[in-house]
Amino acid sequence: MRGQHSSYGDGLSSPRVCAVVVAGGSGQRFGNPGGKQLVDVAGRPLVSWCLEAFDRAAHVGHIVVVCPEERREEMRRLAVVPFAFTTPVTFANAGVTRQDSTDAGVDAVPAGFDIVAIHDGARPLITPEAIDHAIEELLADQGLDGVVCGQPAIDTLKVVGADGGIEDTPPRSRFWTVQTPQIIRLDAMRRAHAAAVEAGFVGTDDSSLVERFGGRMRCVETSRDNIKVTVPEDLLLVTAMLKARIHAR
Repeated sequence: MRGQHSSYGDGLSSPRVCAVVVAGGSGQRFGNPGGKQLVDVAGRPLVSWCLEAFDRAAHVGHIVVVCPEERREEMRRLAVVPFAFTTPVTFANAGVTRQDSTDAGVDAVPAGFDIVAIHDGARPLITPEAIDHAIEELLADQGLDGVVCGQPAIDTLKVVGADGGIEDTPPRSRFWTVQTPQIIRLDAMRRAHAAAVEAGFVGTDDSSLVERFGGRMRCVETSRDNIKVTVPEDLLLVTAMLKARIHAR
């Protein structure tokens, strides 16, 4: 059951967060020419698990799915229609690069929303609780432009040269591994994308665009099981974890 929409403390009770689920990858590393978003995982398409999490998140009022135009109807038929989500779902066309795709998704956010939650459609283990927690962290600080889900690094880090030689071992206390969703105020995200296009800058993630533009971002700790399906072997772990969640319901 979907959570109840809660107040933002400003007299409004309707969600003002739009999720943008980027599902436009080619599946090159995964080895599937049709991409991995519709691969069966624990009995349903991989991307549908992401959509369910955002559908159940209390603060999310709309979902934009970014995918290739030629796969839109297939995506709707297999990953949206069978699950009767209560949150409206619309589509935007994927671009050549991931940055192009997120830009298209952000452009497709309907009027009336002022925060965007950008998520990689290949991370099916995200939970509604993690989404709402990150959104609430942003809402609690009006000086923030956005928050990024992730965790403090636990592995030792090495700076390695082109020849494989170790050049440095920095202290890991200030390093995080970051994931999605990345939840960003819509105006800041749109300005950052426009500035990146003008400068020809390609970031490693959406947060890096906002950081470059001078925005204030913060990391929010979420569960380490929010892994990304990149290669076929990842499906074994993800499937096992999803089945365990289903069993625990």
